[in-house]
Amino acid sequence: MTNSNVLKVKIILGSTRPTRFSEHAGGWILEQAKKITDIEPEILDLRDYAMPFFNEAVSPSYKQEPYKNEAVARFTSKIAEGDAFIIVTPEYNRGTSGVLKNAFDWVYQEWNNKPVGFVAYGSVGGARAVEQLRLTAVELQMAPVRNAVHINAPWLLRDEAGNLKPEALDSYQGAAEGLLTQLVWWANALKTARGTQG
Repeated sequence: MTNSNVLKVKIILGSTRPTRFSEHAGGWILEQAKKITDIEPEILDLRDYAMPFFNEAVSPSYKQEPYKNEAVARFTSKIAEGDAFIIVTPEYNRGTSGVLKNAFDWVYQEWNNKPVGFVAYGSVGGARAVEQLRLTAVELQMAPVRNAVHINAPWLLRDEAGNLKPEALDSYQGAAEGLLTQLVWWANALKTARGTQG
């Protein structure tokens, strides 16, 4: 691939809690992604984008210019750069986190026609959060890929200092490879398609 065909994959950390597990899961999937030629992975930490609750009069799907909030504008710009996304999500009360859903809600056109995959953790491996996020992704005209990483009992994977235990995520290697294979295929296909639409 030429440099213009390098896929930009944005990995979004979906929790901002002080004791979150998402930075461990996000760092791990970042390292898996770096093994793939011709993709450029980058972590987007929602702690760095202090977006208020969505409160605009005009829906993102109808906006004609960027929203004025500085954090929202920076986040939207990063989403526009992306060719594909990996969402690292906790499961709270059978759903995703409020901060992550809010981040989705601030953006629209910049998500369109791009694939998204999920790395989830929590009860039943965060599966219920992922199912909700798949519905949100479809409404945003994204292409959610089938394969996902579901990390069970993350509270058992850290030591007393809060660090990830050695080899704690090794058993999820195959799931990560499956997710990334699908994500790259869809990212290439949709990037080509977007390019033909001018």
